[in-house]
This record gives sequence, structure tokens and C-alpha cells, in this order.
Amino acid sequence: MALRLFAALDIPDDVADRVRPLLRGVPGARWRPRENLHVTLRFYGEIAENVAEDLDAELGEAALKHGQFDLRVKGAGFFGREAPHALWLGIEDSEALKSLAADCDRAARRCKIPPSEHRFRPHMTVAYLAGTTLDRVIAFERRLALYESESWTVDAFFLLSSHVRRNAPSLYSEEASYPLAG
Repeated sequence: MALRLFAALDIPDDVADRVRPLLRGVPGARWRPRENLHVTLRFYGEIAENVAEDLDAELGEAALKHGQFDLRVKGAGFFGREAPHALWLGIEDSEALKSLAADCDRAARRCKIPPSEHRFRPHMTVAYLAGTTLDRVIAFERRLALYESESWTVDAFFLLSSHVRRNAPSLYSEEASYPLAG
């Protein structure tokens, strides 16, 4: 049996509580529920269970190399310049975050998982779009361009499985957690 896996950071409840009221004003947006808000470090795709076990071990080793660090939500944008398909809130870039994402990618390569199709861009996807006009998407981006949340301390990352559901948001399950050094 294969699992659809990705490594991610959780968004603390207090940050999510402040962000949720901002997610409005875009017709055709399917806003993601609270439990789906996260920062993807690396999407791995469909992985056989034996490879998932190897990946778990590699991610555990990677976690030992990283200390805790602070992050914040900063700005907004969208994917699909010509035909927008998703809205996101940015995550303040940091060397610690880039290093952790790079180690999640190296873990994949050591497990012979195909390379990611996308370059790492720290963000939190907040909505998927259907039939949304470009002007409304640009208005969302401009309205939140200067938004910054309070910072929070990242003290762990997670290996999550994703179960795609028809006409409903994906269901995520925590497969493993990896505490970062203090």
C-alpha cells in the first residue's frame, strides 16, 4: 500500500485564529479549513510503505541537525499568473527554514524519491480557486501585501499523509513528528 506523504510545519492556533478572518472577499475561493493550514517543507507524493519507513528514519536524522527557530506569516500572493488557481499567505524567509526544507529534500533523494517539481517557496496555501477573476485575486494580494503575524517558535516538523476526498478538503493524518533541538 502506498501513502501520499509530505513534510510540513504546523501553524499554531493563535496565528491561525488571527489569519482566518482575513480569508474573505474572493468569489470562487474554496477556503481551506483550519486543520489544513500548514507550511509544506517537501511534498513526496505516493510512497510505498517500505520507502516511507526509510524516509521516516532519514527525517529523524535531519531533525537532529536543526535547532528551534522563529517564523511569521508575511504577505500574500497567488499561484497561476495567467489563470489563478490558489491563494497563499507568505512565510517570512529564513536561513533556518530553507536549511530544514533542503534537508527534507535530501532525505527524499537518499530514499530515491523523485525530485520535486517545484522550487521551495515558503507559504501557506489558504484557498483553491475556481472561476475567480484576476482582479479579485490581485485585490486579495494587495490587501494583505503588508500583513505580518506575530512570530512563533518552530520546535518540530511532521510527516503527514494526505487523503484526497471528492468535493471536500483533503484529510491529513500525522504519521510522524520530529522535534527540533532546543
